Amino acid sequence: MFSKKKKIIILTVMVALLVVTGYLNIALNNNVSQPTSSNSNLDFYASYRADRESSRQSAILYYEGIIADSTSSQEAKELAETKRQELIDALEKELLIEGLIKSVGFEDVVLTTTSENINVIVKAKAEDLTEAQIGQIATIVKEQTNKPLSNIRIIPAE
Repeated sequence: MFSKKKKIIILTVMVALLVVTGYLNIALNNNVSQPTSSNSNLDFYASYRADRESSRQSAILYYEGIIADSTSSQEAKELAETKRQELIDALEKELLIEGLIKSVGFEDVVLTTTSENINVIVKAKAEDLTEAQIGQIATIVKEQTNKPLSNIRIIPAE
């Protein structure tokens, strides 16, 4: 079929292509940029919101199940309706506050609340966050929640 010389040339070309392919693979993989901290924080904000939404939706469905269940007592239905409405109100308030904080110039923000405390995680470097900005955030949260400033914690996260 092929002469010995042609076989050697074909084999040599194939080995050379294999070496070039391996080199390009390594070179291109090393040049792929690793995700930056801001990308991971964007993922944090989106991920947190998705987790919060999922958790809240599960709780709302649970309460709606109690309300719709014909075997539930009237007292249980009323309590479930109250809890469901409290959850919806809290979600609306968090979205409102997050929107207001974004409107004063922050790229992203997430609010976490407990019965007593409110944590505001803003996308900003700690050294770039001015006292005026902290004051704006605290004022917004205080006005919307009627919580004392001592219960409001502002956390910069870049």
